[in-house]
Amino acid sequence: MTADRAYQAGPRVRSRIGPGGGRGAEYRRAVSDNWHSIGLPPDALSEIEAAGIDLPDIDAVRRYRLDRVRDRLRELDYAGIILYDPVHIRYASDTTNMSLWTAHNPCRYLWVGAEGPMILFDYGAAAYLAGHADLVHEVRPATQWMYELSGIEMDRNLRRWSAELAALVAEHGGGNRRVAIDRASPDAIHALEGRGLELRNGGEVMEVARSVKSAGEIALMRAAIAVTDHSLDAMRSALEPGVTELELWAVLHSENIRRGGEWLETRLLSSGPRTNPWFQEAAPRVIEDGDLVAFDTDLIGPYGMCVDISRTWIAGDRPPNANQLDVFGRAEEMIHRNMAMLRPGVTFRELTFDTFVPDIEEFHHYTTQFHGVGMADEWPMIGFPHTWEQSGWDGVVEAGMVLCVETFVGRRGWGEGVKLEQQVLVTESGVELLSGYPLGLL
Repeated sequence: MTADRAYQAGPRVRSRIGPGGGRGAEYRRAVSDNWHSIGLPPDALSEIEAAGIDLPDIDAVRRYRLDRVRDRLRELDYAGIILYDPVHIRYASDTTNMSLWTAHNPCRYLWVGAEGPMILFDYGAAAYLAGHADLVHEVRPATQWMYELSGIEMDRNLRRWSAELAALVAEHGGGNRRVAIDRASPDAIHALEGRGLELRNGGEVMEVARSVKSAGEIALMRAAIAVTDHSLDAMRSALEPGVTELELWAVLHSENIRRGGEWLETRLLSSGPRTNPWFQEAAPRVIEDGDLVAFDTDLIGPYGMCVDISRTWIAGDRPPNANQLDVFGRAEEMIHRNMAMLRPGVTFRELTFDTFVPDIEEFHHYTTQFHGVGMADEWPMIGFPHTWEQSGWDGVVEAGMVLCVETFVGRRGWGEGVKLEQQVLVTESGVELLSGYPLGLL
């Protein structure tokens, strides 16, 4: 039995036991009331069933993800990793606690050792929030060093925090002092290095670990996409001249949450002249008859899976004009031709230089042509030939990756623009389209 299996089989420590010294009714009720335990609302489950999707064994998905992280740690010869990013924590442990708030407040963290226990240091007296996650062996109160919570005692708290983590490495690292961390302030880095730890880039561990999906993860993604299709139907029905961009964007947010989704990463929805160039955020602008309306879902849906697709619609009854048809046709051609390039073994360099791109001197484009997607946007991000020297790098596409094929086309200096994006699974023989919602302009 390996060290980590031995720990998983052991009893939960007292930090996961109620104040009375045992697991009383109050603790068990809190665990069963956890939204992870309650699951999706009936309407969403019915939509998933109607789409013919069989939900996977969630415990098997959790084991696969943890194994991916640990395999990567062993490959790089690291003793373990300290995670602060809530998406990274979710991937490794399937636990959450105020994900958006903790994304910008470093107040909960996770230790994942290459061997030994996985320990969650959570914010607040909320050990029960991880009661559904059997692979988390122990939950401890997080030691807070962020200035908002520790003030002038930040240095004192950093000493406590770094000593606690250094003790974990000493106990479970087998003499290995190399530890990855995904994010921390300079003060935290210095505190850990002062304890003799050799710090490495946690992004290198987590992004590669997350990049190849299991069959169970793909099933969860299909489920998230299926319910998002219904959210898009509601959004399309609400698109009428006179509605504002904000009102339309709110429909997507509301429908996602109502179906058990979690949040929207951006507010990228624009209309009419605001569609070109891209990256305008939703505003109180009133959508007019004949306007193009372009948006990027960028949503974290059910099961924490990202649904990242873009569509461009036309509002009202006015037929599209010549420019609208032209830029839509170019964007659609770019999506289809570039998607056809995807297969196992194709290199990032080939996907940078050999794709179809409308003339960059005449048209604005998006920042990337392809990017990974899973529990959020992921590695790799593949750009354009003219950005290669600045930000390009090579690599190889693997079966099991999920990629978004992305385009924006808008004339430089005038006219509306079109944003399109498809989410695809790389298979042994090519690609499978996951995002089946119609691309059509009307």
